[in-house]
Amino acid sequence: MPRRRDEPVRLTRIYTRGGDAGETSLGDGSRVSKLDARIAAYGTVDEVSSCLGLVMAGECPEDVRAVLARVQNELFDLGADLSVPLEREGRLRVTQEQVDALETDCDRVNAGLPELRSFVLPGGTEAAARLHLARTVCRRAEREALAAAREHELDPLALVYLNRLSDLLFVLARHANAEAGRDEPLWRPGASR
Repeated sequence: MPRRRDEPVRLTRIYTRGGDAGETSLGDGSRVSKLDARIAAYGTVDEVSSCLGLVMAGECPEDVRAVLARVQNELFDLGADLSVPLEREGRLRVTQEQVDALETDCDRVNAGLPELRSFVLPGGTEAAARLHLARTVCRRAEREALAAAREHELDPLALVYLNRLSDLLFVLARHANAEAGRDEPLWRPGASR
């Protein structure tokens, strides 16, 4: 029975043995080494999604949870974008609207936060610490995607999305601390001397 349009995959078996020799398939079916920079990029995007799942598995503000649930789905869109060569038309790609939504969320949440007067150290509440972890993994995903873009033509909006997402995760971490009434841990230059 053919897949429905709203059924992105149908997995009847989890292992295929197709990758046992160090190769995997891109989204268009072409085979590449598992060391291909695109595999590293969308693999790290998957790590970001897992980090967001960890945030949502714990206690976090409901407005943060709603944003993260949307972003987690968009990260699969982003992974799909990175996994299909750009010359393949008609495939799922990151959109400007998705980037705009990240910016809108960032501006909305940031408007309620106090002005920064120092660098913020990861920590405070558990949700904030987990959001900071997700932010750093997102930055790594962006670097991996930039490295992949040096070797392969990639959707420029995929790179913009990752850059904007890391900004949003920073703001959401600050918001999580503010909502809980926790002071943000701030960098105090030379304080350990």
